[in-house]
Amino acid sequence: MRRGATIDPSGRYRYRLWRTWDAAGTRVLFVMLNPSTADHRQDDPTIRRCIGFARAWGHGRLAVVNLFALRTPSVAELRRARAPVGPDNQRHLRASLRAADRVIAAWGVHGAARAGELLPALAEAARAPLECLGTTRDGHPRHPLYVRADVRPIRFVW
Repeated sequence: MRRGATIDPSGRYRYRLWRTWDAAGTRVLFVMLNPSTADHRQDDPTIRRCIGFARAWGHGRLAVVNLFALRTPSVAELRRARAPVGPDNQRHLRASLRAADRVIAAWGVHGAARAGELLPALAEAARAPLECLGTTRDGHPRHPLYVRADVRPIRFVW
């Protein structure tokens, strides 16, 4: 498997992560809340789960971007951060959306305000309609770690 990530020189922000097991295959893009520990060398539980979904759905490539580019496993730290979005995040979001064959919204319940700001731009930049792995009672797209492994994407309507 080929692995890559775009991380700023300080290591504070991860803008994009990708995995390829079939270069001729289609690319699924997951748009999540913020990056945790995965990088160009290692996967974390969320990335392993996304790879599993992508393979099960017949894709050959996975890309991941986030509403916030700050690398932290802590939502509390994300909330306290002065600049959680990252200076280049919007550019990477748009480029990734344009390159994706399928787009999965998967930021969970903590991204509502940022998602509300970004959704028009996300929908405009994407070549494919936004999908999700189901929604919470309040309409937020479910995070990949908190759904069954056999879930199928559905259309995401905010």
